[in-house]
This record gives sequence, C-alpha cells and structure tokens, in this order.
Amino acid sequence: MPTATADVDLETVHLTNGLTCDIPASSPLAKLLKSKRTWVGPSAQDRLKILQKAKTVAIVGASPNPARSSFFVATYLKQSSDYELYFVNPNADEILGQKVYKSLADLPVVPDIVDVFRKGSDIPQVMDEALAIGAKTVWVQLGIWNEEAAYYGESKGLTVVMDRCIKVEHARFHGGLHLLGFDTGQITARKTLR
Repeated sequence: MPTATADVDLETVHLTNGLTCDIPASSPLAKLLKSKRTWVGPSAQDRLKILQKAKTVAIVGASPNPARSSFFVATYLKQSSDYELYFVNPNADEILGQKVYKSLADLPVVPDIVDVFRKGSDIPQVMDEALAIGAKTVWVQLGIWNEEAAYYGESKGLTVVMDRCIKVEHARFHGGLHLLGFDTGQITARKTLR
C-alpha cells in the first residue's frame, strides 16, 4: 500500500456511511467535498402542501421562446393546473397569450409562489423583490443553486424551494409522471393482483 510523502497535505474526510479516509487536500475531490451543500429545503410532503395551497404563481424570467425551459414549464402549468399564472420579464410583452409584467412589483396580485428562472447570482435580488411585495414562497428552478440566498430568504421568513422544477414536482404529486415509470401510485414493492 503506498504511503503519503511528507510534502502532501492530507485531509481526513468523513463519509456519510460512517467511514473516513485521507485524501490530498489539494485534490479535486477534496475541493468538491468542501463545497458540499448544507442547506436543505422543504421535504416532499412540505412541497406538496406548498403546491396544494397555492392559487397564483408568478414566473420570474419567463420567456416567450418555446425552446426555453421557462416556456415549457409555463405551458405545462397553464394546461395541467388550476394556478393563475403571471409572467415576469422586462424584455417581453406577451407569453402564451397573456400580458407580461416588467417586475414583481407590477403584478396586480401577490403570488403564492414566485417561481424563478434566473441565474444563481440574481436570486438574492429576486428574494428581496418577493419580500417587498409580501410573497411567502420563492421556488428556484432545477439547476439553479445559491445556498447563501436560501439561508437569507429563510431568515427573512420566506419558504424557499431550490434546485427543483415546479413542473416535475407538480406532475409527480398529481400522477403526471406515471407514464415514465415515476409515481405509479404503488406503495409496496409487491405487484397488485388484478
């Protein structure tokens, strides 16, 4: 078994399975482990409750471009939910036949959920805008992560969901993913008798 030389700084890593190992402190793995996410958002049950209680959703960063994920999510929510949708984008006038608002402050209602399609560094500003209008939940879309913003939003009283797609979550809880093998409604591993 190779031994470490005196020139290499080793770091002891505690793995989730209870084991530990020593790795070079300058290695890519050590850097990755140091950047480990610590913020944990609402549980699946809590996300379901958020979606069930909501009546209005504002999509910040909504796009009129059908190739953008925000357009796809808006289309899904418009067709598959009872949510009243509001689109926020300072560079668009109409999306899916609806008026687009320049900012959250311009909305005629306080949305129950502010669904965000903006880069991670923009999230604190969106949270401040959501707080300013009295919104209670900020839902940051899949692939967007800003841990400091999540802690900040929670410290100000917001419910924060981050790095989760509202479309996927809604479909999962409402049976919309069963065709793909998810959320089959079967609780046991045993097949049911027909």
